Amino acid sequence: MVDVLSVQIDSTHGPEFLYGEAQLSKYRAHLDWMERLALDPGSSREFIRDVAKQL
Repeated sequence: MVDVLSVQIDSTHGPEFLYGEAQLSKYRAHLDWMERLALDPGSSREFIRDVAKQL
């Protein structure tokens, strides 16, 4: 699990920082989900090579 203490959101009027537990819980869940789905470095390189070959 990723330990998120604050979240910075960039917008046209500048950065915003979120500290509320409910908001942070949402971002923790998103980061955990992305971490589970992400390829490991070796698989990422292989995927990029395969895509480059198709171009």
